[in-house]
Amino acid sequence: MINRILIRVKVVQAVYSYVVSGPDCKLIKAKNELQLSFEKSYELYMYLLKLIIELTDLQDRAIDDARNKFLPSEEDLNPNTRFIDNWFVEQLRNNDVLNKFFNDKKVSWQDEIIFKRLMLDKIRHSDIYKDYMAMERTDNASDCELWRQLFRHLILVDPDVADKLETMSLYWSVEDLETMGQFVIKTAKRFLDGLKDPILPMYKDEEDSRFGDALLTQAINLMDESNELIDSMIKSDRWDASRVALMDRLIMCVACAELRGFESIPTTVTLNEYIELAKEFSTPNSGQFVNGILHSIVKHLRHKGVIVKP
Repeated sequence: MINRILIRVKVVQAVYSYVVSGPDCKLIKAKNELQLSFEKSYELYMYLLKLIIELTDLQDRAIDDARNKFLPSEEDLNPNTRFIDNWFVEQLRNNDVLNKFFNDKKVSWQDEIIFKRLMLDKIRHSDIYKDYMAMERTDNASDCELWRQLFRHLILVDPDVADKLETMSLYWSVEDLETMGQFVIKTAKRFLDGLKDPILPMYKDEEDSRFGDALLTQAINLMDESNELIDSMIKSDRWDASRVALMDRLIMCVACAELRGFESIPTTVTLNEYIELAKEFSTPNSGQFVNGILHSIVKHLRHKGVIVKP
């Protein structure tokens, strides 16, 4: 599911692309590119769920190969099949929503056999896997918890996973992996809770589905006005407006658009989100700088009666 945190990140990136592309970039092009980036993020969620199935299948084939060795050991002939018999994986495998998406979008890791082998090897050598396989007995809860823990402590923090995903799609970044990985963890809990529709939708609701497009449009339409407002808040004795980092400026332009155009979003939420974006995506001093400028802008817009929301 694409949440508002990721939507804001994608909108800032779309505004940056719009600005650096120059006059040839049209608003409609920027909006189409933004929508495509959302679709690709949701596709990543499905790819991560598919990865669980394919890693399980790879382990199944390894067990079968061991059984058919010329001189199989006792362990080869009587393997522990708990990992491949996992209840959560079976639920994923038989889910109609997932299977339709996999078939329609041709979602598969079949060309990434080396990556899958390395990933499975890391899993089998992890304490999470060893503790699970050594349990006296397992149930649906422990089966789900295995994959929740593997994602939380192994897959999402593995730089090789992030690197691989970035080679698979230009639209998949570390931010996408972190967000979609957390929703995979949430999905396991939804299956365990027996929800009728355990696979998360692309957006939480209709309002969120419109948020990105509306925010991008507002940010671009108000960009000149927002830049003038930003410049007016910069104290010349401390900062040179012409030397403000481009990313800082664009983050503040998008923040100004959200402050002015979305009555349902509290001012404090907007401020906190864009200050965090500045800390993550711009210079080391950007968080403090953007914090000061945006608070001055809010004070000014309240005084002018432009902002009346809490």
